[in-house]
Amino acid sequence: MIPKDIRPYFRDIYDHVKRLDQSRGGMREMLTAAMSINLILITVNQNEGIQRLAGWGAILAIPTMVFSLFGMNFRYMPELDWRYGYPVTLGLVVLSCVWLYRRLKRAGWL
Repeated sequence: MIPKDIRPYFRDIYDHVKRLDQSRGGMREMLTAAMSINLILITVNQNEGIQRLAGWGAILAIPTMVFSLFGMNFRYMPELDWRYGYPVTLGLVVLSCVWLYRRLKRAGWL
């Protein structure tokens, strides 16, 4: 079908097409690797944000727990009649929150 005098040209074209196909495969691998790295970086950034939210949630859990306990309607809670009950409770909550904040800050969560 193909005349003998132009067959070398077709071989040359075939070599060029083959080289382009190999180059395309290499570029596809590089693109896949770049997309994987980008996805990993996005995941790391999301994890950092979630860590910060979890840290602040842990800090807010302390006063929520303590104040919800004191908000219950029990008939007898001896610390409610104590003169220093409110300031001591408030001080312990603040100290606990500050302590947890410093620990989480040192751990890199905040």
